[in-house]
Amino acid sequence: PIIQGCVNGISELVTNISASIVSIIYNYQLLALAGQDGVSSYGVILYIQFIFLAIYFGYSMGTAPIIGFNYGANNKNELQNIYKKSLKIIGITGIILVGVSELLAKPLSMIFVSYNQELLEFCDDSKSSILIECKTNTVLYKKNENEKLAPASMTKIMTMLLVMEKIDANLINYNDLVTTPKEASNLGGSQIYLSEGEKMTVHDLLKAMCIASANDAAMSLACYIGGNEKNFVNMMNNKVKELGLVNTNFVNPYGFDDPNHYSSSYDMAIIASHLINNYPKILEYTSIYEDYVREDTEKRFWLVNTNKLVKFVDGVDGLKTGWTNNSGYCLTATISKNNERFIAVNMGNSSPTIRNKEITELLQYGLNTFETKILLSKGDIVKEIDDISKTPKNIILKASSDVIILKRKDEKTKNFELREYIDLENNNCYVDVYYDNLLYSRVKLISDDDIQNANIFKLILEVLKSILLS
Repeated sequence: PIIQGCVNGISELVTNISASIVSIIYNYQLLALAGQDGVSSYGVILYIQFIFLAIYFGYSMGTAPIIGFNYGANNKNELQNIYKKSLKIIGITGIILVGVSELLAKPLSMIFVSYNQELLEFCDDSKSSILIECKTNTVLYKKNENEKLAPASMTKIMTMLLVMEKIDANLINYNDLVTTPKEASNLGGSQIYLSEGEKMTVHDLLKAMCIASANDAAMSLACYIGGNEKNFVNMMNNKVKELGLVNTNFVNPYGFDDPNHYSSSYDMAIIASHLINNYPKILEYTSIYEDYVREDTEKRFWLVNTNKLVKFVDGVDGLKTGWTNNSGYCLTATISKNNERFIAVNMGNSSPTIRNKEITELLQYGLNTFETKILLSKGDIVKEIDDISKTPKNIILKASSDVIILKRKDEKTKNFELREYIDLENNNCYVDVYYDNLLYSRVKLISDDDIQNANIFKLILEVLKSILLS
């Protein structure tokens, strides 16, 4: 009876664990898109399988004594003994099989994953790396993407963002003359050798910062906007919080090393994406390979872009390099072709040559493998309503933002569906976008008109019109 009970329980366990391993392999394939997601996630999937495994444990433990009874348990005591011994053997065997399944899941996955996915091998030299698509911020490759590291002059991407915000809000102008503060004239590192009191336009300071990574230009812009460096740094960190980033803290606007000055490749990619998507004019500066400031003076200064990919890799138009003894060689770069844009970040490379090679590989992989498709464009008319209780009575509702999917180039676009929800009384109108039968995005619907309730006289008039014209 004990043997029969154990055979029954163990067979149930073997069946379920085999199914678990198959499921793990399948899910690993789905998660291995970025080359590392599957490796980090397969264990989670395994433990989800344990929930189902527990059900089978219960079933096995329940059936073991029943079978034992059928095969010769003549009384309650014998039945209890069979139950206890079966339970022990099933439990021990289950633990062994679970351990084996956990050990085998990953190597088996790596064998089968090559069937329909790629295991990506990039950036052996960097400490931290990431590749994202710029419109959707989808992560396509990552390596230690949340590790806090010194960003060096990539810090200036945040400085660029705040400058462009102020220009866009008409709080400052490209032609504004900025007076160089003493703090800027005393900075070392990359610079255009601004003298205290020297005046230079916002336009030229932006050029110097974006092209030649000039620390004194960054400091001058920071003090012009914030009044002083401390206020500007507070603005930088407030923007970090606004963007929802948790692994970044700035101490200065130019990137000098400090124990409390850090960021991550993921955070730098998101800051860069926000800058490019909202203020693409910045690329007119970061894409310049060489230019001049003080061109018609005796202090004419030649600017050469520290990001050599701008000149040597077709499609690269930004964004910012960085280097200190502590940070190593860093680069946030972006490439655009055929209306597709990708951003790659490397931190902590051992040389600029290796950094540039690894970044180029990431960018080319993104361009050659993925593409975006617009399911719904901002401004598209989603719903037209005739409602005589409203003014105007003909209401046109439009999408307030784009809905974009990212897919592999060899993958067909799947079916998508729009489902509107209209509540004019509470100004709560939106459309749900379903992609491949799953909710992908929810977009608020807006009207160009100020929709109001019609007054009683207009309402009566509309009712009479409808009666007379019907």
